[in-house]
Amino acid sequence: MVAFVSDATIPGATVGTSADVAHGPPAGIERPEFDVVPRLALPFIGLVLAAVVTAIAVNRFWPLEFMHVAFGAAWTIIDLFLGFVIGPIMGRLSIPARIELNTRLMPKMVVIMPTVVAATLAAGWQLGSLLGTVNPDYANHSWVVASYIVVGVMAVIALGLLEPANIAVLIELKKPRPNPVVIERLMKRFIYSAGILGLMQVATLVIMTKLRTG
Repeated sequence: MVAFVSDATIPGATVGTSADVAHGPPAGIERPEFDVVPRLALPFIGLVLAAVVTAIAVNRFWPLEFMHVAFGAAWTIIDLFLGFVIGPIMGRLSIPARIELNTRLMPKMVVIMPTVVAATLAAGWQLGSLLGTVNPDYANHSWVVASYIVVGVMAVIALGLLEPANIAVLIELKKPRPNPVVIERLMKRFIYSAGILGLMQVATLVIMTKLRTG
């Protein structure tokens, strides 16, 4: 869930002096109005979570398989697309264009990513319990354990590193005088985490295809 570059800073401030931090962006650069958490998306997120809870309560193969595959695919696509397509494009944009894209895209990621991660993990565990793939006597149990480790690492990175940094960047951009040092430090966290997530997503694809083919 990465769409930042390490050299992206708040325009008009040269990192390194307290005077630069105090002055913030110049008057010529406008930051679009945005909500850190888009409230209009919350009812849709509620419907998705309700659907996941219903699928778990019903405990039938088809709804659980649908939820796990659909949201798992969404998680993989979002990570790969933002990390390896949008990220490099953003690195070539002008500072105003970068701010415009970030303030319009990243608030949506604030609600999308936790929902996708939670739905994938919850439906996946219930599906494994239904099919018996979580049991130690399952033929490919070692591969299942490997998937637990990989998905666990991805979930920790997505919810424990990227999501808090994403929210912190948006909150900083909402301030009258954003601190460029804080923004740059958070963006570097995105860059390092992006590489790990990319590798984990590739590993997940390898594991899932192995489990599917036996």
